[in-house]
Amino acid sequence: MSFIVWVAMLGAVLLLLALTSSYLRWIPVTTSVVCLGLGVALGPAGLGLLQLDLAQASGWMEHLTEVAVLFSLFVSGLKLRLPLSSHSWRVAFCLAGPVMLLCIGGVSLLLHYGLNMGWGVSVLIGAILAPTDPVLATLVQVSDAQDYDRVRFSLSGEAGLNDGVAFPFVILGLLLQNQASGTPWFTDWLLQDVLWAVPAGLLCGYWMGRGLGKLTLYLRIQHDDSTVSPNDYLTLALIAMAYVVAELIHGYGFLAVFAAGLGLRQAEVHTSTRSHKPAEHLVQPVVGHQHVAPEHAVKGDVTTLEDTQVAAGIMLGDMLSFGGLVERAMEVFLVTLLGVVLLEHWDWRALIVAGALFVFIRPLSILMVPWRRLLDMRQRGLLGWFGIRGIGSLYYLFYSLNHDLMPAVAASSTNLTLSVVALSIVVHGLSVQPLLERYASGKRPS
Repeated sequence: MSFIVWVAMLGAVLLLLALTSSYLRWIPVTTSVVCLGLGVALGPAGLGLLQLDLAQASGWMEHLTEVAVLFSLFVSGLKLRLPLSSHSWRVAFCLAGPVMLLCIGGVSLLLHYGLNMGWGVSVLIGAILAPTDPVLATLVQVSDAQDYDRVRFSLSGEAGLNDGVAFPFVILGLLLQNQASGTPWFTDWLLQDVLWAVPAGLLCGYWMGRGLGKLTLYLRIQHDDSTVSPNDYLTLALIAMAYVVAELIHGYGFLAVFAAGLGLRQAEVHTSTRSHKPAEHLVQPVVGHQHVAPEHAVKGDVTTLEDTQVAAGIMLGDMLSFGGLVERAMEVFLVTLLGVVLLEHWDWRALIVAGALFVFIRPLSILMVPWRRLLDMRQRGLLGWFGIRGIGSLYYLFYSLNHDLMPAVAASSTNLTLSVVALSIVVHGLSVQPLLERYASGKRPS
């Protein structure tokens, strides 16, 4: 019976969002805010239709949130078309590196000295809350592969990178919490979890994505099947292979999947050297293009395009559409689940942590980095505010819960993380549209 109720809940929420989408566009409320409210209404504090025991569900919740983040990271990588030498990438690297480290340090200091928590749990919660989220932050990220806005691009690159870069510090928090003794553990953590796992994940994922992208386009042109091959299969295969290969060589799967999407995009860039537009903007596939002859598979005049551009356009368009669909469905389900359990796990201390993180720690971390001419003050302000926490933090929470945390630590970590993520969904969800409209109206070409 509970399965039927959960399926009914998901169907009802999706139907409500579909019917009210035209109204939501005109009010400063994101889909995530609506789903969070619906979850609270359907949970024990509301109608009592849904209940969830996180202690029992932590195993499958870890994998569910992991899948959601993987799809979002891959789609994020596909949308980033600028070369790695671009100044926008420098901003993204700084956000995912120094800024995130400052946020981890700031939250850890606040928890230890302000809330009297031990160093282990302070570092753990700091690392869990540090990364910005690639799932819930879609409104502030690039809208497509031709969106080169400095703020949007930097936030997209940060969300793709820091979900993997935060992983070693989650592990560090677990090591500190478990009171690892002796000198070897810190050296092993630094060498294996930082200096090896981060670059290994990035490099293997990037070259897998780029190599498979080139091979796929070559085979489809050779066999004249550029319009009939199942690109959703290719999406699933590349995500799975990049993740598995990275894990086998002890790299970070999150970074590998993001880099695989980025590498696949770079393979497309090299097929469209004569055009500044992404391939999917040059080609518009017809509905059911997998079942018709290639000459009838796209709309418009494509006689001026090379075969590789047509193949790349159809491939990237399908992959972005499929990945985006999975990403949105997972967002709806997981945020609704968060609403169901929120009041049961609400922690008033989250007001202190969230307020400090959103208003002081993240903005001050942005201001402390010497950006020079890369960003103006308005752009720094937006980057400082839009440090949205979400599904990535939930994944790290459940990962930690499944690694033998003491009951008191598990309870504090769960309550603070869920409460801070919910606050982020509300305050950022209510402010994102007005701030972005104001930014767009006063934006100067860069």
